[in-house]
Amino acid sequence: MENAPAIFAGSVFALFGGALLVWTGTRLRQRLPVAEGVARSTSVAVATSAGVTALMLAVWCFSGI
Repeated sequence: MENAPAIFAGSVFALFGGALLVWTGTRLRQRLPVAEGVARSTSVAVATSAGVTALMLAVWCFSGI
């Protein structure tokens, strides 16, 4: 019963992080802007770090189970 919130949170973090990294990679491959009105290198760095952070949080949530 106590593991259910950790499993839910880990799943949400994993889905969000994975989707953000796939979306960022797709935008880069198509040479489209990742964020409007922001320098390309800055937007890629922020999006990638947010995706990796979300995946690290997912691993942390799953490791406590």
